Amino acid sequence: MRRVTRIATCFGGATAGVVAVVAALALIGALSTNGAMAAGDAVPSPGATGASGGAATGDDNPPIVQWRLEVVRDGQTIDTFESATTLGQGFSATHHHEVTHRVGCKENPAGGIDLARTISISPIAADVNGVTLSIEANETIEDDTAPSTPEGCALPPQPRRVSASHPGLLIPMGEWAAWTLIDKNPTLVYRVRASVESH
Repeated sequence: MRRVTRIATCFGGATAGVVAVVAALALIGALSTNGAMAAGDAVPSPGATGASGGAATGDDNPPIVQWRLEVVRDGQTIDTFESATTLGQGFSATHHHEVTHRVGCKENPAGGIDLARTISISPIAADVNGVTLSIEANETIEDDTAPSTPEGCALPPQPRRVSASHPGLLIPMGEWAAWTLIDKNPTLVYRVRASVESH
């Protein structure tokens, strides 16, 4: 009887030990699962990272430059161009000025001439220091003085072509910038003003 009791006691102790081991393993598995879930929650998703770190700030649209160009000949403004042009884009326009002169000793009207002026402008930079414009000019002008015949009869002034380009004229904010195309006989200067439009 004592022997049976001892066997039962040993068997009961072994069973309790097995149960304890199984319970411990289950507890360890639960803790590992919770730890993995917590670690997964702590790592930001790729979408969240892109939303916080990759989002652009500010206005992505290129600025619009409001500019005005005055053509000044011998100190007098003779033509004006103005427009609003997006940074990186181009603007081009041609102004025509038909003139007719009286020639000869009888001052008869001569054939007319088109004093055309073509201006091409592109804003290439804009910041707190000012606006930079690329400018191309092609125009026909007349000399200040008209020739005459040996008898003293009037001849029309000689036209001439003027072609010039400026790769980057910097116009400070709130100020005028000047670009001299011809320095004498006649003087020809472009005065330019530019600013960035507020959105």
